[in-house]
Amino acid sequence: MVKMVACDLSVLEFWVSLYATMTPTTKEVDFEILPFIRVYKDGSVERLEGSPFAPPTPDQDPETGVSSKDITISENPSVSARLYLPKLTDHTQNQKLPILVYFHGGGFCIESAFGSIYHRYLNNLVSQVHVLAISVEYRLAPEHFLPAAYEDSWAALQWVASQSAGNDKEPWLINNGDFGRIFIGGDSAGANIVHNMAMRAGVESLPCGVKILGAYLVHPYFFSSKAYGSESKEGHEKSLPHVVWDFLYPSATGSVDNPMLNPEGPGAPSLTGIGCDRMLVCVAGKDELIKERGVWYFEIMRKSGWKGEIELFEVEEESHIFHIFNIESENAKAMVKRLASFIFK
Repeated sequence: MVKMVACDLSVLEFWVSLYATMTPTTKEVDFEILPFIRVYKDGSVERLEGSPFAPPTPDQDPETGVSSKDITISENPSVSARLYLPKLTDHTQNQKLPILVYFHGGGFCIESAFGSIYHRYLNNLVSQVHVLAISVEYRLAPEHFLPAAYEDSWAALQWVASQSAGNDKEPWLINNGDFGRIFIGGDSAGANIVHNMAMRAGVESLPCGVKILGAYLVHPYFFSSKAYGSESKEGHEKSLPHVVWDFLYPSATGSVDNPMLNPEGPGAPSLTGIGCDRMLVCVAGKDELIKERGVWYFEIMRKSGWKGEIELFEVEEESHIFHIFNIESENAKAMVKRLASFIFK
């Protein structure tokens, strides 16, 4: 019996010793946004949220039949994307499909186009809506502060447009992409990117004369120094959207009134020049943090004098990006149908 206890104790000591060698030395935290990300004073970054990597399925996803593959858009800076092609039959093999350039959410600092949650979402979306999608992998803060994500997203959009010339020989886009029906879409921070890409496309021409037909923004991230709606006027500068933006873009002129975040802020370009014909803005009733900002964006676009069409779609009983976390819910399915009707209008 004594030997057994001694044996157990030595084993226990072994595991305690091993754990001690595996446990990192306590480091001093420089900045954190809980429960998402923590930055240490030695420069290391710990992402507390985010889905694991999911490999592409070039031979078709078993659940949806969608094929996917990863491509490199730029080596320096590093910009890549995952392409999605719906299952095609002999009759639709050469069918031209609308092209959707998608920008994932995650507050510009977490998540990935290659993460399992977005891979599952895009597989489902592409199979249901029957579009050819390009999900963009842009650089994240704080390793790459804004405007890096905007520059990467613009590079990806330019790359997609350049494929219309057939020079880069990306067969899925050349054989099945309809460059007269290009849409851009995204959720949360990705929806903010959508707005800024559409604004830039209204000023700078995309390659080969390609135009953006439509843009959809799901639960978009916008803010301003002036409180809006139910936002508290006291401590407004300490609210999460404000703190996050200052962390993401420390060099931004005007802080949260920078036009990238506040489309009607001081010095912001006219919204009448936004480079697309149609827009769909989606909000969730229980998205307490930014739901009202989505409605605010819809209203300022509607009143801007822009000649395009804009629509607002609200799901009252849901929270932020519910449609990505729970793609099987009835409300998520309703959103997919709403998007399909927007694209095939």
